[in-house]
Amino acid sequence: MAEGTVESWERQSGESPQAFEAFAVYRDLGTTRSVTKVARELDKSRALVGRWSRQFAWVMRATAYDREQDREFLAEQAQARREISRRHAKLAQAAQSKAVARLQTLDPRELSPSDLLRYIQVATEIERRAVGEAPVTGPAEDRDQGVDVAGLSDEDRRARMEQLRRELERRLSEGGS
Repeated sequence: MAEGTVESWERQSGESPQAFEAFAVYRDLGTTRSVTKVARELDKSRALVGRWSRQFAWVMRATAYDREQDREFLAEQAQARREISRRHAKLAQAAQSKAVARLQTLDPRELSPSDLLRYIQVATEIERRAVGEAPVTGPAEDRDQGVDVAGLSDEDRRARMEQLRRELERRLSEGGS
């Protein structure tokens, strides 16, 4: 805004303090605004308030004010989302550091087939998202949410682990694609 420019929701040139006070009441009524409500609230005649409204373009000014309020609100929301994202990224990094430290101490021979399967699923999902690929969306047994490892027999878990091992080897031999 240029210096000296008056926003439409501010007091306008030639607008009396009383007329502006009435406009401010109108503006601040929000979606329930009406000239009648302003006249009643300020104990002024409906005709006088109606004249001020027409003379000083209250509807247009209030609409501009509403748009500005919406713009400010959206900017505040965007800033809050950025702050949340930064905070979550820091938390994620801290959690990852702890998880990596713990993973380095694990003996794979002590993990159950379902534990190993889950580690592979989660690692694969993280890797896919990190490179911008969509999550796996194939048959239910291939989707993370569709695998009920706890419900599988040991034989089925071993078969699933073997299938995943072959898939991992295939991908590694293709250069990670």
